[in-house]
Amino acid sequence: MVFHPSKLIFRILELIYWLATIGLGAWCVLVALYAPFFSDAIRTPCAIGLACIFTLSLFRPRIFLVPVIASLLTIFFFWNQTKPSNNEDWQTDVAVLPWVEQNGDELTFHNVRDFHYRTETDFDPAYVTKKVRLSELSSVDLYTSYWSGKNIAHVFVSFGFADKDFIAISIEARRNKSQAYSTLGGFFRNFELTYIVAEERDVVALRTLYRQPNEQVYMVRGHFNRTRNTKFLQQYISKMNGLRDKAEFYNSLTTNCTTAVLANAEPGNPTLHYNWRLLLSGHTPDYLYLNGNLDSSLPLEEIMQKGFVNPRSQDVSDPYLFSRNIRNGVPRPVDKVP
Repeated sequence: MVFHPSKLIFRILELIYWLATIGLGAWCVLVALYAPFFSDAIRTPCAIGLACIFTLSLFRPRIFLVPVIASLLTIFFFWNQTKPSNNEDWQTDVAVLPWVEQNGDELTFHNVRDFHYRTETDFDPAYVTKKVRLSELSSVDLYTSYWSGKNIAHVFVSFGFADKDFIAISIEARRNKSQAYSTLGGFFRNFELTYIVAEERDVVALRTLYRQPNEQVYMVRGHFNRTRNTKFLQQYISKMNGLRDKAEFYNSLTTNCTTAVLANAEPGNPTLHYNWRLLLSGHTPDYLYLNGNLDSSLPLEEIMQKGFVNPRSQDVSDPYLFSRNIRNGVPRPVDKVP
């Protein structure tokens, strides 16, 4: 049998064409179904039409080359014309953007959310201003909030100052009043990115007391390194101030509650990198434990058990007492210096 390199090259190019066509076609169909620039009335017909064009092009590439190129150019045009904005009729819980003013050692957090809830949807909006000192940064705690199994969780952090003032920052999708959150929608430029800065009795108790069914919220307290954690906080401040000036899109995969936390942590902690445990966000504590960021003298299962805050989050009358109560019994490793 004579080996013909040209035939092998042809087969490889054919395979590349098939894979590229299937990938781009699937992306175009999903954009038609979920991106915000098509109305509901034409989503399904557009998606069906695109699916037919790309499927037929697999078998008749010469005939359908022009329709494929036209489809791609149309989708890319609308995709690039979709811009993030801060000017929408936002849902109340994400309507006000926080920002931080720094004057030497003093940090002033503006628009710190402190809602008073009766239910998840019945509440009195309130915002406070908090002044703290950067030199008094004393802890960084991580929360994982589970609502469906142990693989997926909402992840957010809380910065402590002098072990008495705690400011929680939750990275979320900013939704307008016509939108409900959708993981698939989060891939296709439906939501803006927002940083919610809140009292812990707001953002924690919302999940442990008022959201039905209650989410299961755990706190883990990491090693504190002043240099590293100061950079971590400053990254948060820089990002939230930047979002106030220029909106960005939320993305369910690349810019979500977990990957954005990692992006803020990386400049001060070069040991942290993207990992499958961060994509399956419920495993974030596992990753931190394996990476040496948690108390290694205890098994992770015991750390998580002691960090279960739901039973200790009942009294929301005072933000200081709430933060103190939910930390009772939660292991805190020895601080690392400097």
